Amino acid sequence: MGVVYDWKNDIDKLELNNICSFLKNGEIIVFPTETVYGIGGDAFNDNACRKIFMAKGRPSDNPLIVHVSDRKMLEKCVKNISELESKLIDAFMPGPFTLILPKNESVPGVVTANLNTVAIRMPKNMIATKIISSFGKPIAAPSANKSGKPSGTNILDIKDELKENVAAFIDGGNTEIGIESTVVRVVDNVPVILRPGAVTKEDIFNLVGKVKVDEHVLNEVKKEEVVLSPGMKHKHYSPRTQCILLDVSNEEKIEISSLIKNKNIAVIGLDIDAKIFEKVNFYSVGKDLKEFSKNIFSKLRELDVLNYNFILIESVGLDGIGLAIMNRLIRTCGYNVVNKKEQIIEYLEN
Repeated sequence: MGVVYDWKNDIDKLELNNICSFLKNGEIIVFPTETVYGIGGDAFNDNACRKIFMAKGRPSDNPLIVHVSDRKMLEKCVKNISELESKLIDAFMPGPFTLILPKNESVPGVVTANLNTVAIRMPKNMIATKIISSFGKPIAAPSANKSGKPSGTNILDIKDELKENVAAFIDGGNTEIGIESTVVRVVDNVPVILRPGAVTKEDIFNLVGKVKVDEHVLNEVKKEEVVLSPGMKHKHYSPRTQCILLDVSNEEKIEISSLIKNKNIAVIGLDIDAKIFEKVNFYSVGKDLKEFSKNIFSKLRELDVLNYNFILIESVGLDGIGLAIMNRLIRTCGYNVVNKKEQIIEYLEN
């Protein structure tokens, strides 16, 4: 099992040297960012990057995100940055924002699924930044979890499932945002959101006056389609317990609450709906969408060991970070959406 370093209060210099040694030797580590925990290795080392895919059980056609500490390091990975792309970088990096850019020859094909573009992010987390800058090279890092499972937002959620595969875990406490970064690619001089996150479509529009949302953000990607962004194609964010997205009116929520009373079914939602579901197994993820984002993956992991028949997750609006939450929930639920109470009856009968 990899060694665990507790950096919740401060970064230990000796342990930081050890982390850099692990990375230089082609090992992989688990570390916090402001979004979720990452499992990463030297982005310029083919073998280290292959270890990431093996540790996660990640399909090779699912590209990795390359994390950098500053603009200078970013420019060592890419070429031909446009004026609009530069404006996006200046506005949203460092932060929960990933930009798809033309890659140069320094980035191995294994990182990019052999595409001629690379996903670049500059995290805003102090621990992540310190590791990358001390190592002196970019770190390729997807979310720290087995592929398909909910992303890790604290060390306890992910340590056991990855313990045989990494050299070290760095415990930085609970992550701030709780869902992965926004991924954008500029197409025909328009920013296109491939994966929504905490940098919202409204944020981008307010900066440049134009933005599009890729059709696959809320719709399934066909098996044969090539994807440009992590998180678009394969099953993601799912516990073992079947999850169903509940997208109904308040009146129907009341009726559904009666239908599932005394049933081995859990409901996840915001505080505001606790009264509607007070007689069922209701679990709040907070008072607003920011708390929903921060807590949803950890809550899914918590409920997954309680052996519910299935989990109902309440839908949210698509404004602001709501779009990112719904993107994750739709994939968590495998595109199973309940729009009327009669569908719940079908699930209860099966």
